[in-house]
Amino acid sequence: MLMLGIDAALARASVALVRDGLVVGERSAAGGRGQAGSLAPMVASVLAEAGVSASDLDGIAVTIGPGSFTGLRAALSLANGLALGAGRPIVGVTVAEALAAALPPGSRAVWCAIDSRRGRVFLDTGGAARAVPVDELPQAGVPVSVTGDAAVAVAARLAARGDDVMLSNARVPHASDVARVGARRLLGDLPPLAAQPLYIDPPEAKLPAGGLRPAPVG
Repeated sequence: MLMLGIDAALARASVALVRDGLVVGERSAAGGRGQAGSLAPMVASVLAEAGVSASDLDGIAVTIGPGSFTGLRAALSLANGLALGAGRPIVGVTVAEALAAALPPGSRAVWCAIDSRRGRVFLDTGGAARAVPVDELPQAGVPVSVTGDAAVAVAARLAARGDDVMLSNARVPHASDVARVGARRLLGDLPPLAAQPLYIDPPEAKLPAGGLRPAPVG
């Protein structure tokens, strides 16, 4: 199975082409403003290097969140455009799924903690992600491995109260893991997940109390 993975959810943008689980091409760009704009050139470069086109793909996988509003929208827009143009299936992959796929098999539960920059984290403990204040983390109850860009803070809090916690090196997703999870989803090994943005908080933008201004009269 030939899968294209696309990610710009956190502090890195990456693209990877994966055939039967093995990476055959990849590109990445460090975080910062404008990183999402590098996705399309990276996709073009990876496909050209492998000598394939989007229509040769078995599917496209893209991270849906939680994460950067701009990065998620850019990655999703590109992935959906490629899928529509090439007539290829597209699947969504959560940040938690991609980070868990980067870890070696083990007996620990995997928690994913994403910094929301509001004194909270978006926490996924194996189900749906939710916003949790850092000082109100749930009890682990079992040995856990913490992933995500807020993993250090969360692991420190858990360890301080005596939980059995291990800090993983999986901090930001990589497109190769996104592609691998996407392949499992296409094969039916994982439940379907649409390539639509996953937002935890409601939109910050609100309509004015008096409503929108009327359209100008020509």
